[in-house]
Amino acid sequence: MKPPLVLIIDDESDLRELLSMTLKRMNIASKEAATLSEAKTAIHQERFDLCLTDLSLPDGNGLDLLVYLQDSKPELPVVVITAHASIDTAIQALKTGAFDFLIKPIDIHVLRNVVSSALKLTKPSPSHVSVSEIVGNSDIMKRLRATVSRLARSQAPIYISGPSGVGKELVARHLHYAGPRSDKPFIAVNCGAISRELMESEFFGHQKGSFTGAIRDKIGFFQAANEGTLFLDEVAELPIDMQVKLLRAIQEKAIRPVGSEKEIPVDVRLLSATHRNLNHLVAKQLFREDLYYRINVIEIPVPSLKERPSDIPQLAQHIIAKIAQKMQIKPPILESSSLAILLQYEFPGNIRELENILERAITLCEQGRIRPADLQLPSSHSERILPSSASDIPENSASPTLPLPPNWADQNLEDYLDDIARAAIIRALKDTKGNKTKAARLLGISFRTLRYRLKKLGISESE
Repeated sequence: MKPPLVLIIDDESDLRELLSMTLKRMNIASKEAATLSEAKTAIHQERFDLCLTDLSLPDGNGLDLLVYLQDSKPELPVVVITAHASIDTAIQALKTGAFDFLIKPIDIHVLRNVVSSALKLTKPSPSHVSVSEIVGNSDIMKRLRATVSRLARSQAPIYISGPSGVGKELVARHLHYAGPRSDKPFIAVNCGAISRELMESEFFGHQKGSFTGAIRDKIGFFQAANEGTLFLDEVAELPIDMQVKLLRAIQEKAIRPVGSEKEIPVDVRLLSATHRNLNHLVAKQLFREDLYYRINVIEIPVPSLKERPSDIPQLAQHIIAKIAQKMQIKPPILESSSLAILLQYEFPGNIRELENILERAITLCEQGRIRPADLQLPSSHSERILPSSASDIPENSASPTLPLPPNWADQNLEDYLDDIARAAIIRALKDTKGNKTKAARLLGISFRTLRYRLKKLGISESE
């Protein structure tokens, strides 16, 4: 099998030789170029699997080459090499599309890890990896899926923003599993759920005896995610002193366990998220500005459900199918009247709230149909709009099904749903001349459920 071919671009012959020798030990072939023009000529003549380029070249800038390759050979991963003083330029390279960057003097261990990860991009993605679980056909969701697919190829730190419950961890998981680290660990950490006293140990690990209760060595999140992805959810909850230590770990690509005198190199892709506005926290000096710019090389905003209501029908069906599979039952039918209610609801808790509502509805529904009363949506403000007794229903009314009034969404939804149930039950009792067994059959519910709802809704037997 033909070995991978890497193009090394640097005006320092010693560095080119070092890189070439290291690659040779990895069974990777290489070709060298000392200038930007030599690199472009080589790229046109041969097919490379990876490009290693210095940012400072005699006849141009490595960023210029990166832009050129983004247009002409977007499938070619590029790793930029820079001095420590030019770290801001390296971050700019990541934003432009570089796979990753290396800092001079180059750590051979880091070089090997970066090259190995980059070369995986030329291999097909695992067949099970897809962004199809990021459900929705709205334009905003189509753009989100395209962004996730593109950025999965990069190693740039990504900040996933958006309100609670929109699926930020789902986006993070797809960035990992659709990328070159998919066969390595994905470690998700809720920063707000860690005790402040144990935070350093949780992130960086500790040695036995380093503090009271440390009865054995322990690896932290960084080591657990080594060669994989570390996802820091609710990163805004980190205290300032921990932010300093996190920044150092990101910059040095190394951690020091509590009680240890030695640093341990780590190779992780960092993804972070929070529902809070980090810009505001930086302005209030509650979040370090330097850390903010390190974790927010590229931002992926995830929209709220309110911003994409057209996706609710597809999302609801997807969630129902998923829950039903988990419960090992046939997916129930979501009635059109129930879907109409969901379409009018604002979902302050976003997709997480929709999942909770539908899981509860599936548990409560009967005969495989999710009716409006099964949704049990939370209340807002109250206004009775439906009849409260059988005498209020016209004699010629043919069905307990009632149309949605024009202003129904502005009313107390729980009371409104109770009124729907009350009117339907009263109508059924009227049609069956008070026979509760027949009324329950007409309504499609059990006799026990009818008795429960009669009591809950305060419907007397005389009605």
